Amino acid sequence: MAVFAVLVPFVLLGTVLALGRYEELMLPAEREPDAAEPVVLRH
Repeated sequence: MAVFAVLVPFVLLGTVLALGRYEELMLPAEREPDAAEPVVLRH
């Protein structure tokens, strides 16, 4: 039980960090929220 009590916080920390990385990949933050959309030139 002592080993379980020591390992659980590390497992939870790893889970939170992994979910944070997953969120950054799935929902990238706006770099410049006030910046205008880039101009796309079509031929």
